[in-house]
Order: sequence, then structure tokens, then C-alpha cells
Amino acid sequence: MALEHGSLLADVPVNQAEEVFQPLLARPGLKIERIVSNGQASPAGFWYDSAEAEWVLLVSGSAALEVEGESALRVMQPGEWLHLPAHCRHRVAWTDAAQPTVWLAVHYDAGDKAPAPQPLA
Repeated sequence: MALEHGSLLADVPVNQAEEVFQPLLARPGLKIERIVSNGQASPAGFWYDSAEAEWVLLVSGSAALEVEGESALRVMQPGEWLHLPAHCRHRVAWTDAAQPTVWLAVHYDAGDKAPAPQPLA
């Protein structure tokens, strides 16, 4: 068995024209990636609508997400996370332009019979 390791905050790309998506671990039904944003936002009218569920943690920087059907933006600060069920349409309204915004995203196949995740008490 080979161990895999790395640092989420090593070699963070800065001043990139596009968001940087870096796969960290991939297994059947599971993908973990680092996303680095440098002031990017989703294009006007664009919505993410994934067949997989996503759990995302904001590690550094700041951002705001727009979730379809919600009237207010979800402004996120370091340490805050959000679970997005499959087909939960969302978009990035803005990310911090003064510093890199680093995300840890876990994409997984929830399956039709999987119970909904329960919040921790």
C-alpha cells in the first residue's frame, strides 16, 4: 500500500486568469480537489448543476455563493463549509480579489438509496 500526501496550502497559484482545479484524490464515486480562485466568479447566467453531491470547505480567502431559490448570497469565510446535494444549482457570485481563495471540494456519488447527510450536533 502506497501512502499519498501533500499540502493543501503549498504552491497556491496567485493572479491566475482562470480558477485552478487540482485533483488531490480520485476513487470510484469520489473526487477530492483543491480549487484556487483569484477574484473569479461564475459567468453571467451560468449555474453548476452536478449529478454528484459536493461538500466544500473554504480554507482561505473569502467568497459568496448563489444557490438557486435562495434570496440571499451565502458569504463564506475561512473554516465555513457547505453541502450541496446533487443537482443543487449554484454559482460563484464573487471570490476575494486581494488574495487567493482556497477551497477543498469533495464530490461524491450519493446514490439513489443513500441517506441524506445529517448535520453534526
